[in-house]
Amino acid sequence: MSTGSGMPVTATLAVRNFRRYLLGQLTSNVGTWMQRAAQDLLVLHITDNSGSAVGIVTALQFLPQTLFGLAGGVLADRYPKRRVLLLTQTAMGVQSLLLGLLTVTGTVQLWSVYVLAFALGTATAVDSPARNAYISELVDRERVATAVSLNSAQFNVARTLGPALAGLTVAALGTGPVFLVNAASYLAVLYGLITIRTDAGDHGRPRPGRTRLQDAFHHIAATPELLLPITLIAFVGTFGLNFQVTISLVAITTFHTGSAAFGYLSAAYALGSLIGAVYGATCDKPPSARRLITTTIVFGALEAVSGLMPGYGFFAALLIPTGFAAVIVTTTANALTQLHADPELRGRVMSVYFLVLLGGTPVGAPLVGLVSDTLGARSTLVLGGLISASSALALSALITSRVQRRARITGAAAVTSAPLASAQSTGDRRPDL
Repeated sequence: MSTGSGMPVTATLAVRNFRRYLLGQLTSNVGTWMQRAAQDLLVLHITDNSGSAVGIVTALQFLPQTLFGLAGGVLADRYPKRRVLLLTQTAMGVQSLLLGLLTVTGTVQLWSVYVLAFALGTATAVDSPARNAYISELVDRERVATAVSLNSAQFNVARTLGPALAGLTVAALGTGPVFLVNAASYLAVLYGLITIRTDAGDHGRPRPGRTRLQDAFHHIAATPELLLPITLIAFVGTFGLNFQVTISLVAITTFHTGSAAFGYLSAAYALGSLIGAVYGATCDKPPSARRLITTTIVFGALEAVSGLMPGYGFFAALLIPTGFAAVIVTTTANALTQLHADPELRGRVMSVYFLVLLGGTPVGAPLVGLVSDTLGARSTLVLGGLISASSALALSALITSRVQRRARITGAAAVTSAPLASAQSTGDRRPDL
């Protein structure tokens, strides 16, 4: 199999450090998705099926990404990323252990779930930029796109397996053991990080000089190859990638189905996402701005059309290619961001990327609910898809125009300086007047 950079998947997996890192992440992410499913069930049990309480837990877990995500990027660039990851992964493991012990001993209360959810979100906000930027330090540049796609594939495998395993475990043992299993899963990540060889330069020393956040914003603004994916993912993440909300709204209010039918819809979207992640890891074409624009337009069109589907079966079927396109968009944007970010600024740049990707959820989710209440659940998909596709077209035109304008200015400056350079190179030989 080959990848977007012409590099075989096997060659990337043969890199010892990356392989250990990937396996540890896969094990831990399965546990994380198990905990997410069990946590919702626990809150429903504690509150006698309060949907608002589940919403508060979700908000508390995402809020730290908005509050502390950029600070996480600064830490990732200021200190060795492996050291940051050892601390954040340990903190997340302790959070799961505490939640598990409180649950199995019968002493868990709603406020303690809220506090631990916020603590987990805070650790995740610091962890995310370091975890993703670290991939570029584990493989050489030619393998970065493949490594990003493989990392996306393991995430989607975990997202598919985790809730299913959680359901079986909760049915057999209850929610508490699920949290303890997740706590144990972090040992795989910690083992992988500890055994990674650091011959390439990560020796645990702080980086010299100031690590300013504004440097990342200046770098993004001055680099079209970064400005396009980060700006585009801001629109897509806020308006297009709200399927955790839109699928449930359409399933319940439009097709009048139950929780089982909603689960099938979620599985269809997850299946498409998994296929997209595998395809991204084995694609023969390198990540490019053109692919990002094209796939975003396709994704937007599929999302809009899915909102017009006449029946449950058609809607479920269309969610598979929609999930496929969504993952291609996010993995391509992620790869482009990592490839074009200055290595000294990569942690901060990735923190901006995740801020616009995940930080838009607190804005987009309420808007989805408002549109659904006003215009109907189908409209949320149609409008989200249209905004995603139109933003791709608009940003492509704007950034292309900016690049061309800069090229003309640069070219004019070169032409202006050419006679002077020629004169200097020939000893300024001019005829006497």
